[in-house]
Amino acid sequence: MKISTLFRYAFSLAAGLAAISIAHADDKVRVGVFASSSALPYFVGLERGYFKEAGIAVETVTLASAPLIVQSLVTGDIDAASNLVTLEGANISQRRPNTLTYISLNGQNAQYITEQFVVKAGSAAKSLKDLKGAKLFSAPGPANIGTAKAVLKAAGLEENRDYTIQEQQLSVHLGALQAGTFDGGYTLEPVASTMIKQGVARRLEAGLISTYLLGNASAQAYAAGGALSNKLLAERPDVAARFAKAWAKSVAAANTDPSARELLAKDMNVPAQLASTVPLANFVMVRDMSASQKADFQKFVDIGVGLGVVKGAIDTATIIKGM
Repeated sequence: MKISTLFRYAFSLAAGLAAISIAHADDKVRVGVFASSSALPYFVGLERGYFKEAGIAVETVTLASAPLIVQSLVTGDIDAASNLVTLEGANISQRRPNTLTYISLNGQNAQYITEQFVVKAGSAAKSLKDLKGAKLFSAPGPANIGTAKAVLKAAGLEENRDYTIQEQQLSVHLGALQAGTFDGGYTLEPVASTMIKQGVARRLEAGLISTYLLGNASAQAYAAGGALSNKLLAERPDVAARFAKAWAKSVAAANTDPSARELLAKDMNVPAQLASTVPLANFVMVRDMSASQKADFQKFVDIGVGLGVVKGAIDTATIIKGM
């Protein structure tokens, strides 16, 4: 082989490798993750290689609250969110259209338990009405604390007259009850099951949004979901489509494969003995949602508007997409 031919071959090979490297770099997706059981599909996709199979290198960006996830989507620090609170997503979309799109939603009620009120293990409270005089905590973020207050109001309790409530990070809920700093609070899974298993707390009532706000205990409240930034959808549509395909496989496994629950212990600090029993939301891809389910989502967001968590009316059809 002539030296000139050898150089041309080497140059072509190097250029090809560089192109492959750039393509892989373009396929990186940064995912904002909030540490609750509703993040399970993300870890299913990560641990089982569904994202890798789709040619996507995901980067986990753990964020402590929905407002931080929203902020990171706006600034471009993340490209997707595993389980973003929908009232927070609707609010930013109302204020700043074309920010994000949900490709899946998480249904929750008394069967698919996520949000709930818990009380100290020795509490005499038997219903929400018995929280009169209580000092309560709430999961963080305007949507969570706004929902907690609305539920208590529906149960006949007024803030500062009948109870007090403060936002607290999920990581301190167990310690706050254990120390006696609070009498109970509005919390999420898997924190609630962990507190109950350790004998620190007792579940007072779950399925709060469906029962008290939607007015139908069997309805599913779509209070969180998997979302993509509209920047990702516009600038890298192929990557977004492949991410959604992997996400759909992850959602299916989270719903139907009991072994997926092992990841609650591996990735979400759930005690191994609890992984098989921690309640999970009903994960559903937007493409598979019925008209009535979409109507329930609109109703929930409209309630958020009434609560002031979402600052103005928004058509939820503009922030969901079947992929």
